[in-house]
Amino acid sequence: MIGDHNHISRLRFLKQSAAVSSAFLFPDIIFSTQQANMVKRKIHSSSEMIPAIGLGSWITFDVGNSEDKLKPMRNVLKTFADAGGLVVDSSPMYGKSEKVIGQLASELGITNKLWFATKVWTTGERDGKSQIENSKEYFKKFPMLLQVHNLQDVNTHLKTLRALKEAGKLKYIGITHYLDSAHNELASLIKTEKLDFIQINLSVRSRAAEDHLIPLAADKGISVIINRPFETGALFNTVNGVQLPDWAKDWNITTWATYFLKYIISNENVTCTIPATSQVSHLKENMTACFEPLPDKAARKQMAEYYTKNAR
Repeated sequence: MIGDHNHISRLRFLKQSAAVSSAFLFPDIIFSTQQANMVKRKIHSSSEMIPAIGLGSWITFDVGNSEDKLKPMRNVLKTFADAGGLVVDSSPMYGKSEKVIGQLASELGITNKLWFATKVWTTGERDGKSQIENSKEYFKKFPMLLQVHNLQDVNTHLKTLRALKEAGKLKYIGITHYLDSAHNELASLIKTEKLDFIQINLSVRSRAAEDHLIPLAADKGISVIINRPFETGALFNTVNGVQLPDWAKDWNITTWATYFLKYIISNENVTCTIPATSQVSHLKENMTACFEPLPDKAARKQMAEYYTKNAR
């Protein structure tokens, strides 16, 4: 997830890089000609299909009420929907993000087009239920997916989420974390709880989830959302001045952003990843990664090796 404090480094990186592509400069061409080839993944518990790249909101949508603050995020949300985007992920932890997303979606008339995912991030049943009601009010409907954020009071909140799902008010439930150190606890819950989703960290540099957690989720029929695909923007600093390999063009990879995102979604057990941005240009660049072709297993290995060898 990219926060505003990381946009400067990404912008500097793009200005310095010789690999800025025509797909980045003219992404509307990509959207109009490749929609039929958008990468979508099946949600295991329902067979519903969703695009493999969604939109995160950590920091980026936590803005004030002035038009100067709201306009960039309105443009991002509109461009996302126009590009075929669907999944928008948020949390009460993200300040005003849920409220801003709901407000802007309503203004744009796209509330019913978007697939909202959010979280419960508190302690205690009563406070958890209160957060869920707030989210419903902000989005003007129940989110499609409710998750227990960072496993906080996970047993209490899973009980609430299961009850909502059984009552037909909620379609999907899940759990989240953003650290490798939480993978063992996540694995234990995957084995013992009936979940629709887990949301975890994965990047071309931090690949631990691919060793056990993601395959385990697949075995249990649990879909996977990936957070921090750019490690909050830090990955761009590690490739500043590094050229993309020539073979990347075989997979329509012409920027490091598409390299990082295509590495993630080319894992067939990843359902969706949720990069965040407050820049329309970055949003368009991110969404170009959601189109075929995707790297095969040999290419994914090559991508990881190239990054490890050349990253700074």
